[in-house]
Order: sequence, then structure tokens, then C-alpha cells
Amino acid sequence: MDARSSGAGAGRSAPPELSRSPQTGSSRKAGLLRSPVIPHVLLALLGAVFLFPFLWLFLTSLKTPEEIFKIPPSFFPQEWHWSNYIGAIEAIPFFRYMGNTLLLCAINIVGQLFSAPLVAYSISKIPWKGRGIIFSLVVATMILPAQVQLIPVYIIFAKLGWINTFLPLTIGSFFGAPFYIFLLRQFMMGIPRELSEAAKMDGASELRIYIQIIMPMLKPPLMTIVLFTFVGTYTDFMGPLIYLNDNAKWTITVGLQGFLQDHGAQWELLMAASAIFTVPMVLLYFFGQKYFMKAGSALTGFK
Repeated sequence: MDARSSGAGAGRSAPPELSRSPQTGSSRKAGLLRSPVIPHVLLALLGAVFLFPFLWLFLTSLKTPEEIFKIPPSFFPQEWHWSNYIGAIEAIPFFRYMGNTLLLCAINIVGQLFSAPLVAYSISKIPWKGRGIIFSLVVATMILPAQVQLIPVYIIFAKLGWINTFLPLTIGSFFGAPFYIFLLRQFMMGIPRELSEAAKMDGASELRIYIQIIMPMLKPPLMTIVLFTFVGTYTDFMGPLIYLNDNAKWTITVGLQGFLQDHGAQWELLMAASAIFTVPMVLLYFFGQKYFMKAGSALTGFK
């Protein structure tokens, strides 16, 4: 009886607590660290930090002057004064300034999309003597600070009689920005040369290869150029301030500065105008971030 009971006891499985491996706890911790939950939580917290200034700007634009300077400050307004936005638009010729800004953005985008791919294609796909030197000089111009070029470039535009016109703010885009040329050149270097050679064997010219084969493959970097050009032109303050003397030709950035000088005490209106100013860039980010990711993933493996 004792032997059978001892045999039966030997055949029984050990309790779960005893059979559990001591490495189970550490493996669970490692699995938790490898899970996407923690990175997403950290990114959400970081995003909230960057979102807070814009949220504070928006909520301040809906407050009264007394609430803005109240101590201790209140995060949410007691009453939502949407009329501040109407007052901000009526205080300055807002739509005129916005129209001038969007016009400059459109011209500069067209100029960059026309010039930068042509230069990048000639440097990356057409073999000609000295293209490496030209590309090095193009990249070297990125080292020069913009402040160093202000006075000589202003003198050139003044002698051409282009001051107080949109030409100084747009003509440069039709010659290609060095960074965009570099971006497109790096992207084109990853396109197999066999595509161009096969098209040449079929009798296609360089222009036809460029338009029908290369350009359709450049959608991610071209959209990146559109986004960068829009943001750069939309937020440019120094250029319009220097070259535009007529108030009717001001952009929205210079117009907000003029609003600050004329209505500096009306902070609720300034916050409302600034909130409207940031809306296009926020929308541009949400609708264009996938193109940033495509261009970044395409350029990751380039040396």
C-alpha cells in the first residue's frame, strides 16, 4: 500500500508554483519592454508637451483681457469669446495679407518643382565633365549663412529696381535651392540606371526619360519639397520685412508684427490672429506627414 501510494505520488506532476521556471518573470518584463505600449505612451507624453503651447494660445484667444492677466492664471476661459477672432480679422486687412502670403507660396512651389528636379537629374543621370565639381559647389553654398548674403543681395535687387515687389521673394526659387537639389539627387541615385538605358534603346530622349520615367518616381521627395517650401515661405519674416515697403503687399507675418505695434495691448486679438496663422501649418502636417515618412524611408539607405 505504501509502495503503491509512493509510486502514485511519484507519478503526480509538481504544483504549478514549483514547476514554473524562475526566468518566467524576467521574460515577462522583457516582453513588456519590447511591446509597443511603452514607446507609444512616451511619445504621447512628448506630443502633449509640444501641443501645450498651441493649446494655451488657442484658449488665450478666447479669453477677456482680465482673464489673460489674472493671477493665478486660469487654463480654460470662463466664457468662450469667439468674437475675438472677428475682431482680429477686422483689426488688420487679414485676408489681403493672407492672399499675398499664399501667392508667394504658390510661386515659390512652382519655381522649386520646375528647377530643382532638372538640376538634380542633370547631375545624377547625365554623364558630363565637371558635374561632380558643380554638385560640390551647389552643396557648399548651404554652408553660407543667410545673414551674410543679405546686404549684397539687397544691393543687387535695388540696382535692378525690384525693391517693393514680389520678385526678390520669388525669383530665387526658379534657380533651385541647394538643399532640394541635394535631396532629389540622392533620391535619383537610388533609381536603377537600367530603366534609363532601356528607354534610350527604345529611342527615348533625355527629356522624355525625365518626364515619363523619372518624374513619376519622385512623388515622395517632390511632396517633401512642396511642404518645406510652403512652410519656409509662409513663416518667412525677414524677407518681406526687408523688400516690401507698401503695406498692401505685406505678408501675414509682417502684418502680425504691424498688428502688435498698433494693437499691442489687445493680447486676445493678437492671440486669435496668431491662432488663425498656425492653422494652415497644422493642417499641412496632418495631410502631408506620410510624404515625409516616404521620403525619409527612401533616403535612409543612401550614403
